[in-house]
Amino acid sequence: MNEHFTRQAQDMFNAAKDVRIPENLQALAEDSVVKTREAYQRLNTVAKDSAKVIEEVMLAAHAGAKAIGEKVLHNTAVNTEAVFDAAQAIARAKTLPEAARLQADFVQQQFAAAGAQSRELLELSTKVAKQTFETVNAAAARSFEQLKKTGGTT
Repeated sequence: MNEHFTRQAQDMFNAAKDVRIPENLQALAEDSVVKTREAYQRLNTVAKDSAKVIEEVMLAAHAGAKAIGEKVLHNTAVNTEAVFDAAQAIARAKTLPEAARLQADFVQQQFAAAGAQSRELLELSTKVAKQTFETVNAAAARSFEQLKKTGGTT
């Protein structure tokens, strides 16, 4: 059976060796390869640009999250130090009214500090969101322009 298959294959190759591919079919195949390569190159360029856009947006978002995290940690450290300072002052109080006054002063200061810290965090969050949004918009605009340049849109 293997011999029979080999003979048939050899006969087909012998018969086909003189058959010519029509020039128009060769031209069509060559043109298809060229167009496919061009489309791949455009797609590859767009994919690389998209990856850069995603990286840029992620870096902006990461930087914003880092800034907010650092602010929260700073506020926590400041508030903790204020608690220890108040506790130490209250522990040194000589009378109960003095301790109560120190406690009331501390609570009042902490409410004011909490309000200021909340405003700062809100302003920082707004700034970060705006910067991230601007980064996304700029990156998307560049990506769209690149897509137009590569012939991806009309």
